Amino acid sequence: MEHLSHSEAETESIGEALGKRLRPGTVLAFRGDLGMGKTAFTRGLARGLGCTGRVTSPTFTIVNEYEGKIPLFHFDMYRLPDSDALFDIGWEDYLGRDGVCAVEWSERVGDALPEDTVWVTIARRPESNDWRTITVEGVDIF
Repeated sequence: MEHLSHSEAETESIGEALGKRLRPGTVLAFRGDLGMGKTAFTRGLARGLGCTGRVTSPTFTIVNEYEGKIPLFHFDMYRLPDSDALFDIGWEDYLGRDGVCAVEWSERVGDALPEDTVWVTIARRPESNDWRTITVEGVDIF
């Protein structure tokens, strides 16, 4: 399903709507260039899952954990060379913790993602630098 966002706030709202529909054990794989709004989307996702706390990019920590009704494990694979490195940090343990795993730069670890992964692609619209097309594949959020 494709959604149009005109702002960071709308991107967060779309993420929140998705978060309200996810079940524990879901893996989300993000695709999108730098500055497309993956972290903004994740802020909304966290709200939808009932998580509290400030959501930030896990670029330097690799994974941020947020407690809530359904916990959120927010991964950034930008600095990892491949899926072997993901397994080294305990990927299989996270998959078994009854939370939602949101993976930025998922193309680096595609072979480690489960078959039922939900794909979220965020791309800039040609009409405006602030507009985004957000495509969600694998679950219907509206």
